[in-house]
Amino acid sequence: MRHHALKTFIVTGIALFMVSLDNLIVTNALPSIRKDLGTGLEALEWTVNAYTLTFAVLLLTGAAVADRFGRRRLFLIGLTLFTASSAAAALAPGIGALIAARAVQGAGAAIVTPLTLTMLAAATPANRRGQALAAWGAMSGLGVALGPVVGGALTEYATWQWIFWINVPIGIVLLGLARAFLTESHGPRKPLDLVGTFLVSAGLLGIVLGLVEGNGRGWTSPLVLTALIAGAAVLTGFLAYELRAVNPMLPMAIFKSRGFSAVNAVALVMSFGMFGAVFLLAQFLQGVQGMSPLEAGVRTLPWTAMPVVVAPLTAPLMARVGPRNVLALALVFQTAGIAWLGAVTAADVSYGTLLPAFVLAGIGMGLFFSPQARLVLAFAPHEFTGLASGVSNALRQLGTVLGIAVLGAVFSANGDFTSPQRFTDGLTASVWTGAVVLGVAVVIALVIPSRLPAPATAPVEAGEPTDETTPVPVEAA
Repeated sequence: MRHHALKTFIVTGIALFMVSLDNLIVTNALPSIRKDLGTGLEALEWTVNAYTLTFAVLLLTGAAVADRFGRRRLFLIGLTLFTASSAAAALAPGIGALIAARAVQGAGAAIVTPLTLTMLAAATPANRRGQALAAWGAMSGLGVALGPVVGGALTEYATWQWIFWINVPIGIVLLGLARAFLTESHGPRKPLDLVGTFLVSAGLLGIVLGLVEGNGRGWTSPLVLTALIAGAAVLTGFLAYELRAVNPMLPMAIFKSRGFSAVNAVALVMSFGMFGAVFLLAQFLQGVQGMSPLEAGVRTLPWTAMPVVVAPLTAPLMARVGPRNVLALALVFQTAGIAWLGAVTAADVSYGTLLPAFVLAGIGMGLFFSPQARLVLAFAPHEFTGLASGVSNALRQLGTVLGIAVLGAVFSANGDFTSPQRFTDGLTASVWTGAVVLGVAVVIALVIPSRLPAPATAPVEAGEPTDETTPVPVEAA
C-alpha cells in the first residue's frame, strides 16, 4: 500500500506542480506576448482569463464526470488536453489562437487538479494521509512560487513560447507514468448538470466580455451593453435553474450557512483584489521599471514565495486565536501591502520602496489559504462536505477572472501603454481599487462566526480524507 501511495504521489504531485506553475508562469511573459503578437491590454486579459474562466466553470463538472466514468481515465484525458493545448499555445500564430489554446488548457487543468487530491487521498493509508496531503500542498505552493521566476527565465533566455513548451515533455512523461502507476477508481455516479454548466459558462463569458471590452469599445456600445445585460440575465437564469434542478452542479442549499457563504465571499473578493493587481504589476516592472522578465520574476519572490515560508505558522496561530481571526489578519496584511503599492508607486520608484509591500502581501497570502480551507469545511452543511472545497476553489478562480477584468477596466480608464507615466497613472488607480476591495474582504471576514460548528459525523465522499487529524492542504493561489 505504501509503495502504491508513493507511485500515486509521484504522478499526482508532478501533475499538480505543472498545473500550479501555469497559474503565474504567464505573468512575466505578458509584455513579450504583447510586443510579439502586436496586441493590447484587452487581449492580454483574455490570455489569462480564458484559462482561469474555463478552469473555474468546469472544476465541479470535471470532478463529477471523473466519479462517473473513472478517475484514472479522466486524469489521462485532462492531462492529454493540458499537454496538447500547451503545444498549441506555443505554436499560436496570433493572439486569437493563443486565447483559444489557453481556454482548452484551463479545461484540462480543471480535470487534473481535483483528481490529484482525490486519487492521492484514496491511495494513502489513513495514518499517513496527513503527511501525503502536506506534501501535496507543498507541491502546489512550490509551483505557484516558482511560476514567475520560471516564466521570466524562459522568456528572457529563450522565447515566451517556451513557457508553454515546457509542459509538453513533462506531460508526455506523466502520461506514461500515469498508465503504469495509477489504478482505476470511481466515486458516486451522480447525474451531470449539463444545462447548469452551459448557463454559468455563457453568463460569465458575457459579463467578462463586457468588462474587458468596455473601455476600448465604449460602455454604451451595442456589443458591450448586450454582453453585460445578456450575461447578467443568463446568470440569473442559472441561479433560478439551480434552485429547481434535481441534481444541480451548485446546490443553492450549500449557501444557507452564514459562515460558509461569508468564507466563500471572502475568497472571491480576495482573489478579485489581489490577482487583478498582480496582473498589472508584472507589466509595470518590465515596461516602466525596465526590468528583464527574469529580474521581474526574481524581484517578486518576496511576494510569491512568502506563502511557502509563512504557511507553517498558520496551524499554531489558529490554535491560539482561531481560524476566523487568522483569516482576518491575513486580509489586513494583504490590504496593507496593496495599499502600500498604491501609495508609493511612481515611474521611478525604487525596488527597496516596493519591497515592504511585497513582503506584507506575501505574508497575507501565506496566512490566508489554510484557515480559509479549514473554515470552508467547518461551515459546509454536512451533506455537502465533499462538494465544499470544489465550490470554494471555483469561486476563488472566478474572483481572479473578475478582478483582472474590472481592474483592467480601471487601468484603461486612467492610463495606457503610451508612456511610463500614463501606465503608472493607470496602475495606481487599479491598485488603490484593489486595496479598497481587500478592505471590504476584511469586513466580510469579521461576519464569519468565531465559533466553529461541531465536526460532521456524516461520511464524506469517496476519495476525501476521513481522519480528523489530517490537516487541510494549502490550495494553489
